[in-house]
Amino acid sequence: MAENSFKLEEAFEKLDKIIVDLENPDISLEDSFALYQEGVKLLKASNDSIDKVEKELIILSESGEIDEL
Repeated sequence: MAENSFKLEEAFEKLDKIIVDLENPDISLEDSFALYQEGVKLLKASNDSIDKVEKELIILSESGEIDEL
């Protein structure tokens, strides 16, 4: 997943679908493991994206470019 094309909202939608799919009692072990791996990757990318935004806000706040949150 390229960083420029990563959209947090899309990741959350995909994670919701993964959860629904994992709750299906007929899912195979192999499919559930593949979905789990995809979910972990999406969570990591989401956390990285959120961390990046938080760091940018801190920098802007410290430089006085935005008011305190």
